[in-house]
Amino acid sequence: MNHLFFRQDTVELARKLLGCLLIHRTPDGVAGGMIVETEAYVGAIDKACHAYRNRSERTEIMYHDGGYAYVYFIYGMHYCFNVVTGPEGEGNAVLIRALEPVIGLDLMRKRRRMNQLRNLCSGPGKVCQALDITKNEYGLDLCNADSPLRLIQYRYIPDAKIGASPRINVAYAGEAAAWPWRFYVKDNPYVSIIGS
Repeated sequence: MNHLFFRQDTVELARKLLGCLLIHRTPDGVAGGMIVETEAYVGAIDKACHAYRNRSERTEIMYHDGGYAYVYFIYGMHYCFNVVTGPEGEGNAVLIRALEPVIGLDLMRKRRRMNQLRNLCSGPGKVCQALDITKNEYGLDLCNADSPLRLIQYRYIPDAKIGASPRINVAYAGEAAAWPWRFYVKDNPYVSIIGS
C-alpha cells in the first residue's frame, strides 16, 4: 500500500480499509489483526472530527499526506489509532474501531490480560492495548516498508458484506452525529457492537 491509496475520499477509504491487516512489530513480538470496523472523520465539514476548525499540535499529523498514523489519548485511559487520509492539508482520518485477531494471539492475550478472543480487539482502546500502540507511534509512515506499524492488503470484503451506521459516541457533533460513517463487516463477531 502506498500514499496514493490513502489519498482517496475518506468515507470511501473507511470502507476499503475493512479486510486490511494492521500489524505492529515491537521488541515483544508481532501482533495484528484484520480490520473489521472503521469510522470516517472529515475535518472540513465534520464537527465530530478533531481537525474541525482545530489545527493544533495534537492534530497536525492529520493535515499531512494520507498514510500516516494519528494516535490520541482519550478519557485519560485509552489510546485510539487512526489512519490519516486524503491529500495534504485536509485534516481527515479513519478511526480503526475493531480487529479480528490474526497474528500474535498469545501476545495480545498477555497485553489485554484476558483469554477471550472475541474481546481482544473489539473496540478502539482494545485495539491499541492489544497491539501496544501508544503516542510513540504518532506520525509513523504506514507506507514505509521499514515502519514497525503497517497496513497490508489482506482480504477483500464485498459491498454486500459491509454494514453502515452512525458513528459511536459523537452525539455532541450536531447533524454530523447522524451521518452513517461507521462501517463494519456484517456478521463478524469481532466488531465492537454485536448486532449492528
